[in-house]
Amino acid sequence: MAFGLTLAVGRYEDRRTAVVAEANAIGTTYLRAQLVAEPARARSLVLLRDYTGLALRLSGEVPGSPAMLRTVAAERAIQRQLWGLAGQALDAAPVANAPRLYVESLNEMIDQLTVRLFALGNRVPTAVLALELLGAAAALGLLGLYLSVLGRGWLPMLLAAALVTMLLLVTFDLDRPTRGLINVPSTPYQSLLASMKQPPAAHPRQ
Repeated sequence: MAFGLTLAVGRYEDRRTAVVAEANAIGTTYLRAQLVAEPARARSLVLLRDYTGLALRLSGEVPGSPAMLRTVAAERAIQRQLWGLAGQALDAAPVANAPRLYVESLNEMIDQLTVRLFALGNRVPTAVLALELLGAAAALGLLGLYLSVLGRGWLPMLLAAALVTMLLLVTFDLDRPTRGLINVPSTPYQSLLASMKQPPAAHPRQ
């Protein structure tokens, strides 16, 4: 049970890390997009806001579900549009630093979506969860038999069963990233989306 719980906690932390890393990558891309010349600048900023909204929506969708697949497809479509606009900006100013930095951060943002999707799909192996259930059932059965032989009563058995049940529930809850009581926080996306509603800090290049 401790082994299964350790695996579940590790995967949960990986998902939290992936969320923060992707939000940071989107934020950096948004800031650098403000330095790109028009017309790519305005269109890119709008698409990045839409992309952040989709990333936030993904936080509440079940991995592998049709809703999640649709959201990911929409994100991929925006990525292609942003990449096309980045290419236009780079062609318009091939020696300028701003488009190159923007392309670099955009590439990082695209990579971070793949990292996040992998983290969401990286579940505790079914064999480990099944072994936990069988082991817990066997341990409780043996404990119940031992206590019945000694005539110790039902209270120790009840306490042991409650403890084992809680550990199993926590393990299964951690392994379900968008369901249950323990979810991966979407606060980084919410904060980023709120900041994007403010006027851009940098002015477009003339």
